[in-house]
Amino acid sequence: MRRLPLGRVRRALVVAPHPDDEAIGAWGVIRALRRRGRHVRVVVVADGAASHPNSVAWPRHRLVAARRRETRAAMRAIGVSARDVVFLGLPDGKLAALARHAAQAVTRAIAAARADLIVLPCATDDHPDHRAVAAAAARARMPGARRFAYLVWTRGARSAPMYGFPAGGLPKRAAIGRYRTQTGAIRDDPGGFAIAPHELRAFSRPIEWFRELSR
Repeated sequence: MRRLPLGRVRRALVVAPHPDDEAIGAWGVIRALRRRGRHVRVVVVADGAASHPNSVAWPRHRLVAARRRETRAAMRAIGVSARDVVFLGLPDGKLAALARHAAQAVTRAIAAARADLIVLPCATDDHPDHRAVAAAAARARMPGARRFAYLVWTRGARSAPMYGFPAGGLPKRAAIGRYRTQTGAIRDDPGGFAIAPHELRAFSRPIEWFRELSR
């Protein structure tokens, strides 16, 4: 396994399409960087409001607020302060349709971070919002930064070359469990989204995998 290189990183940016993708895709990396005293900023692109569209108990404003609290709490537990968790608030499930707006927002967020390591969703992820964020980020200028992409939703095999990083397994699983709106706490929308047990096992695998992107 080629280990994701963190030795020279001073400032890192993790871009998450939805609130919880930062933990699923790069929890181990974020924790390791903060333990080394490195600065980490997390940017969440979509508002997360589409996970339970038919819930009466969890209307849009309540769900969005809860998902932001979950993200802040999960990141605070591994040393990322609330001021370094940025929510762009774009419409969940509509990022591809709003590609130009998404590109502008993501580009500004990347420029503001001034990072030398940028962790992004993969352009081949099965989720259209993830692909839209990857496409938006591809337009951004990132002078001097190394870029690595993570996969969340995929039915295909990983493509070489890949870099791995130890994520801790059980600790990461507990971290993902902090996102209660996505792990079964909302019960009045049968068609709503919840991370299934087999998905949680996959998300909390001992190794996080990344593909390096060309500069």
